Amino acid sequence: MKKLLLPLLLAIACFNAYAQELPWDVNGRGLSFVPDYTFKGSSLAGWLAIGTTRWQAANGELTVNPKGGNTLLTTAKSFQDVGINLLIKAQPGAEAGVVVRLQKIADGYKGLLVAIKDSDAASYRITLDAQGKELSRERLRPAGNIIRMAPPAPKEGNEQPPRRNGSRGNRPAGPEGLLARPSTDIVPGDWNQMEVIIDFNIIRKFINDGGDGTGGATEDTDGSFGPIALYASGTGEVKFKDIRYKDLAVRYTPKEESSPHFAPQRISDMFYSFSATIADFNNDGKMDVAAGPYIYYGPDFTHYHEVFFGQTYNPSREFAEVNCEYSFDFNNDGWQDIFIGAAGPPRIYLNAKGESRRWDRYDVVKGGVSEVTVFKDLDGDGKPELVYGQNGAMWYARFDAADALKPWKTVQISAVGYYMPHGIGVGDINSDGRADIINPHGWWEQPAKGQDEGTWKFHSQAFARYGHRSVGGGGSVMAIYDVNGDGLNDIVSSLNAHGFGIGWFEQKRDAAGKISFVNHLIADDYSVNNPGGLAISELHGSNYADIDDDGIPDFIVGKRYWSHLDSYFDPDPYGPPVVYVYKTVRDKKAPGGARFVPELVHNRSGAGSDITVGDIDKNGTIDIVTSTDRGTFIFWNKGKRKK
Repeated sequence: MKKLLLPLLLAIACFNAYAQELPWDVNGRGLSFVPDYTFKGSSLAGWLAIGTTRWQAANGELTVNPKGGNTLLTTAKSFQDVGINLLIKAQPGAEAGVVVRLQKIADGYKGLLVAIKDSDAASYRITLDAQGKELSRERLRPAGNIIRMAPPAPKEGNEQPPRRNGSRGNRPAGPEGLLARPSTDIVPGDWNQMEVIIDFNIIRKFINDGGDGTGGATEDTDGSFGPIALYASGTGEVKFKDIRYKDLAVRYTPKEESSPHFAPQRISDMFYSFSATIADFNNDGKMDVAAGPYIYYGPDFTHYHEVFFGQTYNPSREFAEVNCEYSFDFNNDGWQDIFIGAAGPPRIYLNAKGESRRWDRYDVVKGGVSEVTVFKDLDGDGKPELVYGQNGAMWYARFDAADALKPWKTVQISAVGYYMPHGIGVGDINSDGRADIINPHGWWEQPAKGQDEGTWKFHSQAFARYGHRSVGGGGSVMAIYDVNGDGLNDIVSSLNAHGFGIGWFEQKRDAAGKISFVNHLIADDYSVNNPGGLAISELHGSNYADIDDDGIPDFIVGKRYWSHLDSYFDPDPYGPPVVYVYKTVRDKKAPGGARFVPELVHNRSGAGSDITVGDIDKNGTIDIVTSTDRGTFIFWNKGKRKK
């Protein structure tokens, strides 16, 4: 992660000096890694041409006209696993791309080619003669999505047809007001970005921040080690620029570090859960932490008890069953129970009240629900509702106070088509004293008190974005609070749980009281000069609370390491698993009247599907809890910051 461990004062200085808004949209030109090399020169030094065609270098661009044949320009260094990111511009009639693992053989070369031609992009195995003339090519078979190793080739007769480059910009239209899905189509004759990731036996291509995600499978007979080569063929001029690459064989684990304002305590070494909750489960007056199947008892958190059958997950190949976990006394017996709110059927585990046994389970909502849920009081009666997505729509579920263990009443608040698995928030948007519901598509206005049937009024507003080759948009728990102190509630959220980006949405009202929002980008991917030098992908876990005791909520966010398992399906999957607090600082000189100052909480843990906050030790400061594939952690807040 670029400059991940900047000292806190330097990060703050960068934010103080920052005076302009970041661009909201990177226009299909993302970068998912910190490059080892970037071509910026006007010389071919360090490059080797194969064939007689002349290549030219000027101002960071490489140009060639293959004149009906094909030509290659290779790096001096060889790689096995590598990431390449570049821009390509090919005139009509030309094909252009990148060859990896270009291996010399007895009568020439073999390698793996990813190429753009007209409006199509595909991956091939190729052979060339000693002069670089292409002799053969074969399209690679699909490999699979959230895997690192492609399975063996199917038996003859079971082959799958080849797939075109997957633009996600031309899907059937859904309901009105949906979050816009940008086009990732190839634009013939113009600059198109290509990012290629070759790891083990899968090569993945991402064109203009899009791709089919399945990758192409390589075979043992393909090239296994060799230089990168720029490739051009056909008629017409081809240009390459912004050429960057990274050796993926070398990975990075940072020395463990945290803010001086936090004291990390790992209370479990194992992967059991993507969520945790805080409560006094044994009624001893001390707060405890429940994460997945276990309760860890305070104040030391060295003893733990199994609530339901628990076993560890393999983070390379398995997802945790528990995505969102909450606590509440559902049967009013004075003992806190555990509620699993996502992603399988929501269920209650009823407190055994000190008996040495596992707790009884009660399923209360039918069917699987969204990967992110929120458990908050919607109607002001002091009892929380579960807000979730299911069957293409947004819902909430309410329990009967007289018997919370029977099936809950479920209410569909949106039309079908507005479901998103990531990104949900609950808060008062229109200042009418009633909690509204938001997701990446916009916000739903809670009707007058007493209405418990029918859909809520929808207000379209993009509170997330697609891109960065993700299959969807939206983050985790979306924060609703007054960021800039103007009396209107704004929204802060990670923009893509499996991509990059943090943003805040400034609420505005016109003279008639009509509500709109202005987008402010807090941080983005490695192609952007982010304040503080921070680029963090897979921001699947978030929450908000006043961490620095200044009376203003702050945004807490973390990377879910190997969010789609041990694979390059998501960008930067091996980046350090960090947790950060983005402190809200009201500043009239900043865009929108506020800026966000990042403070590193920890760099060797990350987040799960959400982040839990609360005053565990009852010292007046908010502590942070995460449960991830690295274990379960408490980050003790040491107290007020110096102003």
